[in-house]
Amino acid sequence: MKLDVRYANHPADSKNYDTTLLRKHYLIEQVFAEDDILLTYSHQDRIIAGGIYPVNKPLKLEGSDEMRAKYFLERREMGFINIGGDGEVTLDGKTYDIKHKDGMYVGLGVKELEFRSKDKKNPAKFYMTSSPAHKTYPTVYIAYTKENLDAFKGDIKAVEAIHQNLGDEAHMNKRVINKYINTAIIDSCQLAMGMTALATGSCWNTMPCHTHERRMEVYFYFDFTDEDRVFHLMGQPQETRSIVIAPEQAVISPAWSIHAASATMNYTFIWGMCGENQDYDDMDHIKTKDLK
Repeated sequence: MKLDVRYANHPADSKNYDTTLLRKHYLIEQVFAEDDILLTYSHQDRIIAGGIYPVNKPLKLEGSDEMRAKYFLERREMGFINIGGDGEVTLDGKTYDIKHKDGMYVGLGVKELEFRSKDKKNPAKFYMTSSPAHKTYPTVYIAYTKENLDAFKGDIKAVEAIHQNLGDEAHMNKRVINKYINTAIIDSCQLAMGMTALATGSCWNTMPCHTHERRMEVYFYFDFTDEDRVFHLMGQPQETRSIVIAPEQAVISPAWSIHAASATMNYTFIWGMCGENQDYDDMDHIKTKDLK
């Protein structure tokens, strides 16, 4: 397991960054590596985000010296979504099948976290986010579809993700927001997580854009070709910046920053949030005409 530590940056400082410094501080350039766990620990609300990619062997998620934790979830909660082939996860001796696009919320106190793929020719890819936790909430399986929910076999609660249709073709932002860790269906200390998929012909997410000073966010972009790119917008509304994103890269978005993106084709992204408020609709909207 590799853990990259990133420190928080003030907006007055960040607006002076050139492209190289913006990418150094906010871009997570590599999320997945075969048979490894790559994580980034951000001091923005102390979120951890990254990829678990078991191809030829199981991978254990454990504590680290940077966290001063005996085990990973000693003082944390986490969520993950499988964007690869079917996989399995073992939590304190109990094993659960994890289908493509399904995920889980895992509460504070779970000691054993082991991930594996069902087929190394079509390996699972677990994208995860984690935040500090103050109490234990039950582990929950989150199915992407009702079919996957009905097929789930386990002794824990299982729910279907919330699917919300937004946007329109005229504004090139037609999309489905799939809410996985959301207060309407799952209890968590502060973590929220979901996956947004843009329709063919759409390229804008979350536009008009917004900020939410009460929580930060990490975006993981995928499901587009290596010949295409996402242009992630960040910065304060009157001082915007952009970071060019390749497939399967992520970006740290501080609470003071807008977060929107356009791209050369449609794409999918997973968002993970933590901070002061879990209300998904707690946003400070910004009119597009007011951006600079």
